[in-house]
Amino acid sequence: MLPLMLIGLGVGIFLVIRAITHQTWPPAVVGGSLTLFCMIGFFGLFIVNPNESRVIVFFGVYRGTVRKVGFHWVNPFSVKRRVSLRVRTFETGSSSTPDVKDPTTGKIIAAGTRSRGMIKVNDRDGNPIEIAAVVVWQVTDTAKALFSVDSYQSFVEIQSESALRNLASHYHYDSPDDDAVSLRGNTDLIGERLRDELHQRLAQAGVEVLEARISSLAYAPEIAAAMLRRQQASAVIAARTKIVEGAVSMVEMALARIQERGVVELAPQQKAQIVGNLLVILCSDRDAQPVVPTS
Repeated sequence: MLPLMLIGLGVGIFLVIRAITHQTWPPAVVGGSLTLFCMIGFFGLFIVNPNESRVIVFFGVYRGTVRKVGFHWVNPFSVKRRVSLRVRTFETGSSSTPDVKDPTTGKIIAAGTRSRGMIKVNDRDGNPIEIAAVVVWQVTDTAKALFSVDSYQSFVEIQSESALRNLASHYHYDSPDDDAVSLRGNTDLIGERLRDELHQRLAQAGVEVLEARISSLAYAPEIAAAMLRRQQASAVIAARTKIVEGAVSMVEMALARIQERGVVELAPQQKAQIVGNLLVILCSDRDAQPVVPTS
């Protein structure tokens, strides 16, 4: 179409000039109409860059999407709306400020900033936690992205935060049971379930979720100290339980070896005393200092 419009524009200008010089009106009307038609036709030219597409709308009717990279022409009265097909990343809880531009020159005076934050939500136990997730998404259906929702970018951000809140409220932050699913202990599984839920929510907007992972997870500041003490207490209890189990096994083995080898015949009272002494030595958190009778 570009060569045809250039030829038509040249012919139209030639006819207009000839009509003016010869003072004949029919060539002027034909040349003027041809020139006007070619100039209007230039508005139908557009370029599609890599990872982009153009949605064609003709008088309110969706006519299709141009995805092929290159130079194209459509009806000049059509609206050609650009939609990016690039893979984009969004982190829940983050906010950005626009660039500050000079009103006279239009140059950027100060670049926009992006602040990173976390969402506060209650887990399954009712404990307030702060959580954030990274969502990797891409537009796959341009028609749905433009016409099904007002702004597909805002739709992705709102649905991502809503899905993360809903998912976090169904799981424990840290479950005492090793087989139970928790936010801290099963981050990969939680990420997969978050991606599946987002994929269902964003399908109506023509958006595909490629990946979703938890980027930050912590207790809220108001309970962080208490939860830290609870974790420390749980660790101490687990360690003591292991020590006691080992000490009982060692005492049982010592008594069995003494009786097996016939080193000495022990009365029940002496066995109880040996058991008590060995348990004190093995379970103590510091070195034992025995008292040896000399009388």
